[in-house]
Amino acid sequence: MNYIEAKPLIARGSGMMICSEVKVAAVSPQTVYLDLRGVKCPLNWARAKVRLEQMRRHQVLELTLDDPRGVRDIPTAAEAEGYAMLECTRLDGVWRMRIER
Repeated sequence: MNYIEAKPLIARGSGMMICSEVKVAAVSPQTVYLDLRGVKCPLNWARAKVRLEQMRRHQVLELTLDDPRGVRDIPTAAEAEGYAMLECTRLDGVWRMRIER
């Protein structure tokens, strides 16, 4: 898997959503990866949003993060921006989120 780095930006958005713990789904070739471990909220959403804006429609962004606040806030922020939250899973203390542009 190739992870990409995005530049920080100030995030705007609010709301709450709790992700459930389920198994990780298979990844398609249309998936873009962004490793946000160690990045705290709201910067993790800001970096994800920048990457989503650079992607084509129907591509999927898979985030890897370890910030509980980001896990709580990113799904609501993504949906408020019109993106589809496909999946949110926890595996070995790390969260993976899949968001479709």
